[in-house]
Amino acid sequence: MSRSTIYRKIAEGTFPAQIKISTNGAGWKESDINRWVANPVGWRQHSFNEFDFLDDF
Repeated sequence: MSRSTIYRKIAEGTFPAQIKISTNGAGWKESDINRWVANPVGWRQHSFNEFDFLDDF
């Protein structure tokens, strides 16, 4: 995908948002990208709550 497509999809909520990793750098959580690759059409930004730890079990 092109850079502009990625940023458009981030704005739409259909691609994982970047996280800041340094003053001038940003990246993605590998787990978010893996979830997107597994289901790009059905992917939606995961909203974190107090019960997220249960997803690990």
